[in-house]
Amino acid sequence: MHIAKYISVIIASTIKFVGGPLSGVTLGLTWPETAICTTLGMMLSVVVVTYAGAALQALWQRYRPSTSKRFTKRTRLAIRIWKRAGMAGIALLTPLILTPIGGTIIAISFGVKRGQLLLYMFVSSVLWAVVQTLAFYQIPGLKGIFG
Repeated sequence: MHIAKYISVIIASTIKFVGGPLSGVTLGLTWPETAICTTLGMMLSVVVVTYAGAALQALWQRYRPSTSKRFTKRTRLAIRIWKRAGMAGIALLTPLILTPIGGTIIAISFGVKRGQLLLYMFVSSVLWAVVQTLAFYQIPGLKGIFG
């Protein structure tokens, strides 16, 4: 049933963006279906983290008694990206490097307004969903690996 395939692609791309195009190809969806489901998956995680961020942070602090290091390799990378390219840089790198959840958390930590965050992440997810999906659909034999 197609609905189960769509849900699989959406769930795969909520955690790691590249999982959406890979799942779509292997499940035999068309590239537009895969790109749309991949975008929906990323935006689902962005919306959940954006609107439930304060509650998730409070829950995290409750069960994590010790404070972590303030400057790590990851935080330095995030600061470097923010200083060079701002929200556009964070949004463009989210599907490639940062994961939908990680990119959203970084944007929230820099105080980006919800509307701006959702817009930038949506544009980035549509762009990268189309690019990555078309790229994966060009790899010969990928459809036959899992199916």
